Amino acid sequence: MADADVRALAATLIARPSVTPDDAGCQDLIADRLRPWGFTCESLPSGPVSNLWARRGTAGPLLVFAGHTDVVPTGPEIEWPSPPFMPTETDGMLVGRGAADMKTSIAAFVVATEEFIAAHPDHPGSIALLITSDEEGPATDGTVHVCRALEARGETLDYCVVGEPTSMQVLGDTIKNGRRGSMSARITVRGVQGHVAYPHLARNPIHELAPALAELTTVRWDEGNEYFPPTTFQVSNLHAGTGAGNVIPGVAVIDCNFRFSTASTPEGLQARTAALLDRHGLDYDIAWTISGLPFLTPQGTLCEALQAAIAEETGVHAELSTTGGTSDGRFIARICPQVVEFGPLNRTIHQTGERIPLDSLAPLKNIYRRMLEKLLA
Repeated sequence: MADADVRALAATLIARPSVTPDDAGCQDLIADRLRPWGFTCESLPSGPVSNLWARRGTAGPLLVFAGHTDVVPTGPEIEWPSPPFMPTETDGMLVGRGAADMKTSIAAFVVATEEFIAAHPDHPGSIALLITSDEEGPATDGTVHVCRALEARGETLDYCVVGEPTSMQVLGDTIKNGRRGSMSARITVRGVQGHVAYPHLARNPIHELAPALAELTTVRWDEGNEYFPPTTFQVSNLHAGTGAGNVIPGVAVIDCNFRFSTASTPEGLQARTAALLDRHGLDYDIAWTISGLPFLTPQGTLCEALQAAIAEETGVHAELSTTGGTSDGRFIARICPQVVEFGPLNRTIHQTGERIPLDSLAPLKNIYRRMLEKLLA
């Protein structure tokens, strides 16, 4: 019955058109489901964003399931095999926007928690769910807002599982036990505008920037470590010129990004970048934006419990990985010592026709329940 329950709850959530930052009532539905099981449910909105903090128990340790009800836009609906907010079962798949990212995980969280509490009504410790509608958007009013509120009132988190779709080939093959940090820069190099026929009366910022940019792309910023690959640098945009073919531009602007490991710090990368530009004698400004710091949960209690739960349910040995982009785990890691991400197959996330195998729903729920049993039973 509970297996059908997770399937039905996933479909109910997918049917709600909760495009960022709209929650479309998903969190009220989750809260109504959790209250009879002893959860105290708080709405912690910020701006246009809905946030839910639901907790059962007051003692430690506290295990948190974290996720998001918001989804990315559907894209052209004509490219979908069925309406994106009409959950459809076809060819062994559950199809709909949010099926993989990540309404199925939320449904599995809820049903796994219900099963666990039914079997262990007097379990030690506490269970909580942190759900936001701002993960796919700017991520300024969602999980980061809830974490600040929890920290301000002294709530201590011990373990957190973020339900992001991490599985690559089969359910359970990958756990994200950390993520690289992301830091962007806009570098503005000033020259002197002029006529291309009179270069001695101008100063071309593209020409001046080019040697420095070539060096930036070849720097070995660090060697990474046991869990992270070396830091990478990439240019995403380069802008210069007036549009005319006979004008030397006065300004050149590049947008670039560092994806960095725990082997480097934002301050260190910023200082090394500035020193390189100074050495090339450029007249420049840099505007830095840090969208996420790296986080890492080494092999330990949480990773081992989740790996064991996956192996028991699927027979798969889960590899620990820190690849990919950022997630809300970067905010939770500031107040929680052990944070991992684990969820379903990620092959179709953000695509038209997003889908998840129906036969993975029950095992996903069972993995979350088995993990609860190992940590709180």
